[in-house]
Amino acid sequence: MAGTKPKTAGSSGTSKAPAAPAAPEDAYTAEPFVPARADLAALSEAAAGCRGCPLHRDATQTVFGAGSADARVVLVGEQPGDQEDRRGRPFVGPAGKLLDRALAEAGIDPEEAYVTNAVKHFKFTRSGPHGRRIHKAPTLRETRACGPWLAAELALVEPELIVLLGATAGKALLGPSFRVTEVRGTVLEEEIHGRPERLVPTVHPSSVLRAEDREGAYRGLVSDLKVAARALA
Repeated sequence: MAGTKPKTAGSSGTSKAPAAPAAPEDAYTAEPFVPARADLAALSEAAAGCRGCPLHRDATQTVFGAGSADARVVLVGEQPGDQEDRRGRPFVGPAGKLLDRALAEAGIDPEEAYVTNAVKHFKFTRSGPHGRRIHKAPTLRETRACGPWLAAELALVEPELIVLLGATAGKALLGPSFRVTEVRGTVLEEEIHGRPERLVPTVHPSSVLRAEDREGAYRGLVSDLKVAARALA
């Protein structure tokens, strides 16, 4: 037909909309959200807006580490729990209270420790008629995504000792082959993020609360923490 522009080879006659950019969480890394040359307060503020993995979608808020930048020991857990997610601070639930008691009994002042988690958002499933939130372990991919935050915390605090609370914390810093039952209560010397570190692995205090022999499990935790206390002496 006269006046009709001919189609060029390979053209369908319709234009395609540009593909939508991938969401930040699809990259599974917090790296773009971690500010350079920041102190702990600035890191915590930046972490509040982290979308480095999909866990931020369902969690109430980011739960960053807490404590002094001059702390001699850093305690690394798995992830915040239900109460931590609601209150925005790590280790404020039942497991945190048990940990404080165990630390004091072992000779470590909880107020002089820096506490944090390998993963900063609460991962959970819902159960029961009221949809109670039940902890769900983070995947290795989610743990790795959150790794830049933990690396930044350790670089600022520069602790004399790191206490690994459970398997997820151990895998976050020592790799997927880590087994807490094989090395708990020992002092490990490893290079972490280019810096030589001493680490003492033990179980997560929440596992003590779930144990059939709770008293025996608690004594085991205290025994491991006494190893940490001697390493700091």
